[in-house]
Amino acid sequence: MKEKEKILFMIINMNIGGTEKALLNMIATMPKDKYDISILMLERKGGFLENIPKHVHTRYLDNFSEIKPLINNPPLQSSLTLIKQKKYLEFIRFNTFYMLSKMCNNKSIFLKYLVRNLPQINYKYDTAIAYAGPMDFISYFILEKVTAAKKVQWIHFDVSKIGFNQRFAEKSYKKFDALYIVSKEARSKLLEQVPSLNDKLKVQHNTVSHQIVRQQSKNGVGFQDNFNGTRILTVGRLSPEKGHDLSIKVLSRLVREGHHIKWYVLGEGKSREDYETLIKDFSVESNFILLGADPNPYPYMNQCDIYVQPSRYEGYCITLLEAKALNKPIVATRVNGVNEQLIHERTGLITEIAEEEIYESVRKLIINKDLRHKLSNNLLIENSKLETEELII
Repeated sequence: MKEKEKILFMIINMNIGGTEKALLNMIATMPKDKYDISILMLERKGGFLENIPKHVHTRYLDNFSEIKPLINNPPLQSSLTLIKQKKYLEFIRFNTFYMLSKMCNNKSIFLKYLVRNLPQINYKYDTAIAYAGPMDFISYFILEKVTAAKKVQWIHFDVSKIGFNQRFAEKSYKKFDALYIVSKEARSKLLEQVPSLNDKLKVQHNTVSHQIVRQQSKNGVGFQDNFNGTRILTVGRLSPEKGHDLSIKVLSRLVREGHHIKWYVLGEGKSREDYETLIKDFSVESNFILLGADPNPYPYMNQCDIYVQPSRYEGYCITLLEAKALNKPIVATRVNGVNEQLIHERTGLITEIAEEEIYESVRKLIINKDLRHKLSNNLLIENSKLETEELII
């Protein structure tokens, strides 16, 4: 019997998010009799922890809690903390390596200092994947601390919209055996900053299992407010890049026009208080509902009338794939990957990232039920073709 291929995925944690969902979707497609799968996490936390299949090995990076503040906090704050803790030698080390890294424009110097006391992972994997990319710490750890025949960097985000160390990527990414990015547009934007990766960088779209989405859409309760108007749903963490502030303003206009609607958001995040304040400011407390996070959004998706993704940026949005799998009428902003997922006015409405455009598109779907039916029917046809092709393959 052929030995299973040993695969390691390294991520931050299992918070309820697109990267984590993409990983679970990928694992679901990997036959258990062919792959021995492990997930290495920086932190033991996240709403998706219980969704990891039982046959997958999980391990955690010891002592990352001590390293995390040095990565996330401003250097002055880290220095003051070390002094308060009377760790004077560590204060000297930290500042020496940090300043040397800055002077040489080489982040690897500082990362080497951070991982110096972490043990080498000598278990021999066939493939080790820096999956939560771009995250420099994970990329460096896979390259320098993991033993594997093949090493892969996976990139999920638009690097023009996040903190991205171009110099580190230029020097380190070429050491990987393969580089994958989740959309064509995201690939183009990465190559604008690091053209030398052109020959190595391949597009690998995120995927979802239509069968699992539909099955799990029947495994939960979903909405429980007995509302009989038009339900709009957005799934995404509560943070500025997801554009919920735009949704609140759009909803306010629609409510003032007299539309019988509620807009629900599934997700949690650092901007909850800001959005709660905005909801009060626009007097939509009864209409804009923050549901919190739920590892199974599919019952809500299945029951909503319109799905809206008002993001300011994405890599390749998984929630759109999920809404498509349930044949939902969709409004989505023109971010990375959307043109690879939707055809405007055929399988969804694509808008610019602007309140006025989102308002016009959502309003159009509220008042035009025939258009909603058309979009849903086109998605049904598209999904049937895709599923037939999968069966043939």
